[in-house]
Amino acid sequence: MSRQVFLYDPPDRFVAGTVGLPGRRTFFLQATAGPRVTSVALEKTQVAALAERMDELLDEVVRRSGGNAAVPAVAPAEITDTGPLDTPVEEEFRVGTMALAWDGEEQRMIVEAQALVELDAETEEDLAEAEERLLQDEENGPPMLRVRLTGTQARAFAKRALDVVNAGRPPCPLCSLPLDPEGHVCPRQNGYRRGA
Repeated sequence: MSRQVFLYDPPDRFVAGTVGLPGRRTFFLQATAGPRVTSVALEKTQVAALAERMDELLDEVVRRSGGNAAVPAVAPAEITDTGPLDTPVEEEFRVGTMALAWDGEEQRMIVEAQALVELDAETEEDLAEAEERLLQDEENGPPMLRVRLTGTQARAFAKRALDVVNAGRPPCPLCSLPLDPEGHVCPRQNGYRRGA
């Protein structure tokens, strides 16, 4: 079976969003173009890493171009997208590997999210070889979402993604672990006192 690539060049909308209550949220990347909608599930840490790296890459593009790139320094307020994910949210796959690149000729950010694949290998070396073969296999690799964004779209995506990640449960002021609505067993409140 050939690889399924969900290509959005350009998307009408590309956002990170969640389904569920804080503490039990499922994170998604969602791309839309006309009636087509593709949603892929991923971890909160993956969303945060993608947004942070995207901002870093855009900052580097601006720095290297001497400020001449078509990339805003911050996400423009007029294109801020705070809407919910388009429904129904149907998971195409769970993301394993992500990649970012900047196409300098077309001034586009390329985002790739590839499905999680379990590999059988005897040794670390065999695992590394299997991973490399899988990543290089354009015809028979795992499903992939590929999105090409303008610099402005990429900034807006990164801002929203970080906002979504930070909209979860507030941190405990003592231990920084997330506070649950039902209460919180704080490791710093276990009766142990540190000497001064």
